[in-house]
Amino acid sequence: MSDSGPIRVLLVDDQPLLRMGFRLILEGEEGLCVVGEASEGAEAVRLVAELRPDVVLMDVRMPVLDGIEATRAITSAGSAARIIILTTFDLDEYAFAGLQAGASAFLLKDVAPAELVNAVRVVAGGDAVVAPRITQRLLETYVRSGRPAGDGAAPLQPSGARAARDPLLEDLTPRETEMLEAISEGLSNAEIAHRYFLSEATVKTHVRRILNKLQLRDRVQAVVYAYETGLVVPSNPDY
Repeated sequence: MSDSGPIRVLLVDDQPLLRMGFRLILEGEEGLCVVGEASEGAEAVRLVAELRPDVVLMDVRMPVLDGIEATRAITSAGSAARIIILTTFDLDEYAFAGLQAGASAFLLKDVAPAELVNAVRVVAGGDAVVAPRITQRLLETYVRSGRPAGDGAAPLQPSGARAARDPLLEDLTPRETEMLEAISEGLSNAEIAHRYFLSEATVKTHVRRILNKLQLRDRVQAVVYAYETGLVVPSNPDY
């Protein structure tokens, strides 16, 4: 996102009325601009390359190419666009599959207008913290079940299993490993700073280094990574 320009948003959903509603909400806010709309995933991939949006609001269940594969194609191409998955239920396997594919967050389709606007701003700013504890609950649900999440998603580790340790984890300092575990709990920078008696600026520095070392896009991807590599294992069987 340009420091001087508005946040550019691409709307992707096969329901015209939903796209219209989101457009009305977003274009009524200062600093936000809807640059295009797509009704299916293949068109979304093309428009991201053409229009270079900062944020994509991506439905998952669409014809031709679903939102999960579209998200994977966009992130694999190296686009800087941040993707927010739109879903109907907070514990939705497709939402988890979207996070696996590279999305930065997910939102319920009936989200309040103020929450939608805030999510777009937060994700565009690179923070990618949208309802972190709901994201954690989503991850724990599907990691514990061992079920593949959505069409084409990689199979997950069975409940209680630990994946082979990623060599990249060895590059983290003990403090950075603590920070990654705290991020995976859904803690904000302020909460992490309070827990470890650090300044928020120091926490931000640690988070930035963790993302760089692990070659991750944002905090949500760090949470997905921590669960998939077995660094964090769901521990509450009654969750």
